[in-house]
Amino acid sequence: MTALRAPRLPYLPPFSWSRQRGTIIAIAVFAAAMIALQLITGQGIAYFDISSISASAATLALAALGETIVILAGGLDLSAGAVISLVNVVLVTQLGPVADMGTGLFTLVALVIALGLGAAIGAVNGFLVAYVRLQSIVVTLATMFIAQGAALLVLKFPGGEMPWDFSLVFTGDLITEGLPAPVVVLAIAILFWLMLKNTRIGTGIYAIGSDAGSAEANGVDVRRTRFFTFTFAGMCYGAAGLFITANMGGGDPLIGAKMLLQIFAAVVLGGTLIGGGRGGAVGTIFGALTLTVVVNIFLVLGVRTYYTPIVEGVILLLAVLGFSLGRDSPVVEITRFWRATLRALRESSLPSRLRVVGEPIRLGGPDPPGAGAAIAAAPWIDRHRAVLRFAVPAYLIYIVILGATLGIFGSDFSPLAYLNAMLILTAFLAILGLGQGTVIITGGLDLSVPWTMTFPAIVVTTLCNGLDAPAVWVIPAALGIGIAIGFLNGMTIVLFGLSPIIVTLAMNGILEGVSLLFSSGAPIGKAPPSLAWFVTGRIGGIAPIGWFLIGFVVVATLYLNRSAPGRRIFAVGNSERVSRLSGVRTGFPIVGAYVLSGFCSSLVGVFLAGFSAQAFYGMGDPYLLSSIAVVVLGGTLITGGRGHYLGILGGAILFTGLGIMLSGTVLPEAVRNIIYGLVLLGAIVALRERANT
Repeated sequence: MTALRAPRLPYLPPFSWSRQRGTIIAIAVFAAAMIALQLITGQGIAYFDISSISASAATLALAALGETIVILAGGLDLSAGAVISLVNVVLVTQLGPVADMGTGLFTLVALVIALGLGAAIGAVNGFLVAYVRLQSIVVTLATMFIAQGAALLVLKFPGGEMPWDFSLVFTGDLITEGLPAPVVVLAIAILFWLMLKNTRIGTGIYAIGSDAGSAEANGVDVRRTRFFTFTFAGMCYGAAGLFITANMGGGDPLIGAKMLLQIFAAVVLGGTLIGGGRGGAVGTIFGALTLTVVVNIFLVLGVRTYYTPIVEGVILLLAVLGFSLGRDSPVVEITRFWRATLRALRESSLPSRLRVVGEPIRLGGPDPPGAGAAIAAAPWIDRHRAVLRFAVPAYLIYIVILGATLGIFGSDFSPLAYLNAMLILTAFLAILGLGQGTVIITGGLDLSVPWTMTFPAIVVTTLCNGLDAPAVWVIPAALGIGIAIGFLNGMTIVLFGLSPIIVTLAMNGILEGVSLLFSSGAPIGKAPPSLAWFVTGRIGGIAPIGWFLIGFVVVATLYLNRSAPGRRIFAVGNSERVSRLSGVRTGFPIVGAYVLSGFCSSLVGVFLAGFSAQAFYGMGDPYLLSSIAVVVLGGTLITGGRGHYLGILGGAILFTGLGIMLSGTVLPEAVRNIIYGLVLLGAIVALRERANT
């Protein structure tokens, strides 16, 4: 029997433009940035500049190297920043107090801990993605919050100290003066990648990123390769955590939280294709160096750091757009599709009808005689069996949580106070769940939720400043901002065929910078009294927002599951290609989904400002996981095409009930974040359907 051989990539000369385009462009952009820095400073590049730039870029480059390998294999890893933070605080708290063991032994132990911890988290991600067959986006989002909660549990506030000799090992000169250690580290990373990509497993990474099915048919162990990519990526994040610890000389549990945008920017700037199969780590490392040089240019020019996230977001968008403009780019494919569609319309060859979502899609011809009557005559439970299967568990689990809450609070439990807390907090999540759920059903994901909530809230509190009169126009303007953000997200995704994750992540960074600029670094003002009353006041003993929630649920259910636009959203999520062939204009449902998400996010931001009486930076950060968790807990399929708003509502009720129950315990907030992440993982395992990434 002849053994199957690993698939070969199409032959290209080693230094052909088609194969090395991303790397060459990344190196050229880096060279241009260095020239610009020299022109601005009026000086040549000295040894200190090389040492400083390489030391600043090494952490980002190592983390982006891990992300690159995951993306090349067709996955995504959102846990990178949290793993860096966790490694940093573990090293500082566990090794800082025993710094007298000698520099060599200390460095070796630190290296083992950093790489081992990162690899362990990566192995968990890899096992769940490769062997349990869960979506990499949700798995790594959950582990991101678990790792971040663990980091806050280990070290609540920045502090601690590492020995100076340890820092010099990674940031000083290596062996001899004039050879910065960070440069050597980056050179070793490049050499390792060049060796890895020419091995069997390196070929497998590119193969499964291009076409996992074909790779498996040609003998590639897809599961083992995916497991390796996430495990190796975790080691890279651990190395990045080690390096940033040496750079800082101390610990910070949130040090990696802001790095995710930079990591993706470095990957895309280096020429790696989001979706897999094209790119490499050499370009990524030069992309990280370029971003570091850009920050240095800002410092030399005296530009405020508020602009940094804006520039990083714009660079990410421009880079991914620039590298998508090849012959086989999504833009070209979309253009070809619309030309073919117009030609088919002229020839009247498009299928005539798209049936209701939930029924089979027929690509033409009438329904079988009596099909509609047969479906209508079926028992109600048979017609809604799929919805009940995925939506009811959230309500059943909530009943258990309610019983536990009664036991925890005991005689201190107040039914009316509990009802109002449930209504208020559930309203936030139920509204967010509609927006995020609609996007997820189309097959996307909205990572711009945090600052789409925060920026409109800052606008309201700043312009109203505790007065009701301006609220008449300020609140609608704030909601209009959310709609505009969603429209920009949707149009960018549809027109240019870009990844929703990249677009919304970049938008989140841009909005952070815009918020900093708008508020000059410190939000001021208070929410209008009428807004605060709407969220925290009482009508018949119930908060007004609770009465609003009832009407919202009715409208949301009718829109998502009983309207024609809702059916188109499900059709796009089931198969965008089939929807196009069936005559559905898929761009409108996708843009509409992001517009709805932007509106819902801004509405919750405004309500949250009324609840807190003010706006503050980071107020939307906890709601990113929550907005996705309630959708998944409600039985919505993370890959799109399946879900029901009543299920999402059940997820919101469950998540809120869990939070109220935990608030009655002595568990710190960090532990609660870990529990939330574990609950999300448990939900996607219990409700899973096999996924390819």
